Amino acid sequence: MSETREIRVALAGNPNCGKSSLFNLLTGSHQKVGNFPGVTVEKHEGYLDYNGYRITVVDLPGTYSLTPYSPEEIVAREYIIQERPDVVVNVLEGPNIERSLLFTTQLMELEVDLLVALNMIDEVKAKGITIETKQLQKLLGSHIVPTSAKKNIGVESLLDHVIRVSGKDIEVRKNKLFFRDELEVAISKITELLRKQPELEGFNPRWLAIKLLENDRAVYHEVQQYPVWLKVELALQDALREAERLFDTDPEVLISEDRHAFIRGAMKECVRQPEEGKATLTDHIDRIVLNRVLGLPVFLLVVWTIFQLTFTLGSPVMTALEWCFGMIASLAAPLLPNDFLRSILIDAILSGVGGVMVFLPNIVLLFIGLSFLEASGYMARAAFVIDRVMHRFGLHGKSFIPMITGFGCSIPAIMATRTLKNPTDRLATIMIIPFMSCGAKLPVYVLLTGAFFAPLDAANVMFGIYLLGIAVGLLTAKLLKSTVLKSDSEPFVMELPPYRWPTVSSVFFQAKMKALMYIKKAGTLILAAVIVIWAASNYPHSAAIDARFASEKTSIEQSGHGETEKKVRLQELDVRTKGEQLEYSVAGRAGKVLEPLIRPLGFDWRIGIALVTGVTAKEVVVSTLGTIYSIGNSDGSHTELKSVLRSDPSFNRATALSLMVFVLLYIPCVASIGVMKKEVGQWKPVLLYSVYSLAVAWVLSFIVYRLALLMQ
Repeated sequence: MSETREIRVALAGNPNCGKSSLFNLLTGSHQKVGNFPGVTVEKHEGYLDYNGYRITVVDLPGTYSLTPYSPEEIVAREYIIQERPDVVVNVLEGPNIERSLLFTTQLMELEVDLLVALNMIDEVKAKGITIETKQLQKLLGSHIVPTSAKKNIGVESLLDHVIRVSGKDIEVRKNKLFFRDELEVAISKITELLRKQPELEGFNPRWLAIKLLENDRAVYHEVQQYPVWLKVELALQDALREAERLFDTDPEVLISEDRHAFIRGAMKECVRQPEEGKATLTDHIDRIVLNRVLGLPVFLLVVWTIFQLTFTLGSPVMTALEWCFGMIASLAAPLLPNDFLRSILIDAILSGVGGVMVFLPNIVLLFIGLSFLEASGYMARAAFVIDRVMHRFGLHGKSFIPMITGFGCSIPAIMATRTLKNPTDRLATIMIIPFMSCGAKLPVYVLLTGAFFAPLDAANVMFGIYLLGIAVGLLTAKLLKSTVLKSDSEPFVMELPPYRWPTVSSVFFQAKMKALMYIKKAGTLILAAVIVIWAASNYPHSAAIDARFASEKTSIEQSGHGETEKKVRLQELDVRTKGEQLEYSVAGRAGKVLEPLIRPLGFDWRIGIALVTGVTAKEVVVSTLGTIYSIGNSDGSHTELKSVLRSDPSFNRATALSLMVFVLLYIPCVASIGVMKKEVGQWKPVLLYSVYSLAVAWVLSFIVYRLALLMQ
């Protein structure tokens, strides 16, 4: 039997080039998602078996450049240089090939085993664009395979080429992109110096020389470690002086000009664009969504529609899940005669973890909607429209991208602020991201709106909560940029890709990843939290309360009342006794200490416990309420948490609104705080922000609670 050969392939390209859709098509269900070592940038890796080869595919983050300014650029470059995949497949966006080729020129400079996938070939043909691929191959030195991930075109041909390139059956000429003569003299001189340095054998010396002339700080730091740096620095100074003398500029600008000159020449020689004709569908849609007057209302309407669909479509599935967990509890309770085991299974695990899991349908639907907007090209338009608003609050337009990411999770959103070059813009954006409603807060909103509002009203309330988070974030940014973080924001340019109908696989892949992360958290962090909460809510146990319960129980049983009335009184006694034991426990005592501080917001000590545990992860607020109310208010059977809250006289609509506002605004989760500290570099701003967010949460919750009481 012949051995299966392994080939490692890296997919590299610009954002929105269809790279991830191609990855999903190639690898199917054989995928795993993690983080690249040392950074919170998602690593998508999968494999497929094809013609006796096991082909491992790594989907690198989308980036426009290999200059390491953002985490995505760092990851893409370091992976290609350090991991040295057998083949680098550069995915070009066919309809926007000129923009895509800038990244291609930088891959050419690395002289890797390059294969080009000319993606979206169906759109290229539909738009009447003609691309002379054979001539373009000669210029790039790499084979070009026309593909369409959406229409499943050219995939087998691409895999055949991958095998042939890895086996050296196809010669990749590794065409060097040559620059003007004055630059080539400097590049050659520095290249020869670097080639003699044994410690730099793992790097392409010509590429190092180009990056040094481009003032690439990462390459500077690498080369400065070695003795050759003294000679290299002199050569760089000579190049700088020569560029200034001849062209009145620096080598970095000249290199960029020459890359663009190569691309313009390639476009002129190999690409024929159709003559300008009537306006496209993209043009017609943009006249509305980018309109100065209509743009913002249209954006709000689109997001409102997504929330309505989330509640309308998710409600039946959520109800079915609640019924399933209730049935499991009902069937399990008689099989567990041991009170301890029955309590930990039903009161802790099923009420806590199950109470969080029932919201999975809503979370999946929300992320399907957001993924659809992003893949369709609309989210870029939203950023363009919001940019005008952002500048009024002193923020850079690019701050909108991390803010949108914050609706998924604050951690990658905070990391995404690295793309902002202005330090004050970056710090201000970091400080407002936790005010965005991340996915972890969604279960709290769904629980409380579902318990106290009709489905249509529930969607409107949740939409309002999301808008409130954005408003508080923008006002906070205005406060910061007007006081401690004064500076001018940089100008903002947002590329607007054409509209596309997203592939079902790519949209559902994103939603699946979010769902798996949610389930993983429910099975680990939240499970551990609910067990701790259950223990804190059950211990210590008061013997005096048990003795009084036994005495009153005997008195009821020996009374002359009928059997039905006895049963009702015994149930009432059981609930009251469990409530007293809960107050006597560690959790109850801690909650009683907090209660005076939160009573003006409509919260009792039970909600106080949930808010404290919610600092670990916001979903834990729901699981804590489920555990505490199950212990304190049930007769040992599983009861839907929404019904329990509705029947509790101390919990009403005003309390629900106040609690949603507080969860939206108060201290972010521990992991987010840790990432904030890492990005900011010191604890003082993070601690000050934590105090500020608590104060804002308390004040606004108080206002909302009082107004809601007046309107009831």
